[in-house]
Amino acid sequence: MPPSMKETGRTPEAVDVVIVGAGVSGINTAYWLLKEFPDIKLTILEARGDIGGTWDLFKYPGVRSDSDLYSYGFTWHPWPFPQPVAEGRLIKQYLKDCASQHGVSQHIRLQHKVLSADWSQDVQKWSLVVNHDDLLMDISASFLVLGSGYYDYYTPLQTVIPGLEDFRGTVINPQFWPANYEHRDKKIAIIGSGATCISLFPALAESAAQVTIVQRSPSYVISTSHLGLLLSPLLEFLHVPLSIQHRCERLWVTFLYQMIALICAFFPVQSRGFLRKLTIPQLPKGCDHDIHFKPLYDPWKQRLCICPDGDFFKTLHKPNTGIVTGHIDRVTENAIKMQDGTVINVDTIVTATGITMRLGGHIDISVDGKKMKWEDKLIWNGCMLDGIPNMVFLFSYTNFAWTLGADNTARTLLRLMKLMRSKGLKSITPQLPEEGILETRRLWSLDSTYSLRAAPVLPRYGTKGPWKPRIYGLLDEATTRWGNVTDGLRFTT
Repeated sequence: MPPSMKETGRTPEAVDVVIVGAGVSGINTAYWLLKEFPDIKLTILEARGDIGGTWDLFKYPGVRSDSDLYSYGFTWHPWPFPQPVAEGRLIKQYLKDCASQHGVSQHIRLQHKVLSADWSQDVQKWSLVVNHDDLLMDISASFLVLGSGYYDYYTPLQTVIPGLEDFRGTVINPQFWPANYEHRDKKIAIIGSGATCISLFPALAESAAQVTIVQRSPSYVISTSHLGLLLSPLLEFLHVPLSIQHRCERLWVTFLYQMIALICAFFPVQSRGFLRKLTIPQLPKGCDHDIHFKPLYDPWKQRLCICPDGDFFKTLHKPNTGIVTGHIDRVTENAIKMQDGTVINVDTIVTATGITMRLGGHIDISVDGKKMKWEDKLIWNGCMLDGIPNMVFLFSYTNFAWTLGADNTARTLLRLMKLMRSKGLKSITPQLPEEGILETRRLWSLDSTYSLRAAPVLPRYGTKGPWKPRIYGLLDEATTRWGNVTDGLRFTT
């Protein structure tokens, strides 16, 4: 225990459910638990000083969702704004409104960081050690829900940029954007080509002297205007009730995304050609598509980058912007020198090189004192781990909005808790079949650098039964509502 921390000296507080994280996953799960079990005693422990998770952490200019808000928003509180892709501040305000209006806020404890969680087989409870203002407190719970996301809040993806240590200007990682940094009239290079870069680029270009994207390899970028028509105008014309409109729009967008992913998977050559035809007309004169916008991989081997109404491409037409594709030779005191001899003079370098994937929010999880290692575990129904009782973690899909996965996990949890109450069960534990599982799949199937690097420290899927990956969101939704959610579980009374 760090010397700055002190014991509270009080007996453990007992609750039914502890939810870790007051972001999208935590708020959504808490809503459903409170709705289905009005008598439940739950608490949401949030390490940060405000709710919002991702949308409280990232504060770089232009930060926004990389999926549409019609399917990202909650089913019980539909996205109320007209923008299908919105900035982080608006999403955070939406989450705060949802928590406040639906009675979730009163269960949230800010600046409560869970340090450890140990399951006791004897008492069939989780024992948590929590740090609040450098005081240690104990909480016991029957169920532990991890809504802490899938990346490391403290350490971004580490990458080697030759000579970066010699640079005399400002170096910024978007995950830790300084509140006092003023980008007006600066010459900025964004190193990277993912969703963060696509969001940052238009925002910085509004007032910076020069903004240049420096990418080792291109990504697919698609405008929201090319993703398909929304149903809302038609439903409004037909005077369909608003609640039904929201549900139909959500289903339609989810279906559309599933079709796009399937088409890309089964017809990669045609998909490449289609995206090329969409992209070329949006590029400024002299910008070579095959150099800057022709990735080495097929669509959906990595996520497509979405830009609202083509704002990324519109920004490329501005005289103070540019894009360079290739390998960096070296960073000097005031410039980036590429291997082909191109020199980009800059006074600020933004390293938008990706996230570090991590599950569990740095919590030391153990069963009867034996520490759990995420990489040693297999995933049951996309939300539990073999051999770990009464714990679910919230995760989602590579080709859908995060909330769909959070919903499917919440429904599974509700059904299991109802079964436990009706049968007088104290614990449920995923148990591997006697023959074991020989063939496995990665948790995050994309080929992005951050995904491949994280694979050795993440749990894995099997290929059959409740151990197979969750891939088809709408099918999984049907399963969590009406299908078998007890196969592969061991029950304890």
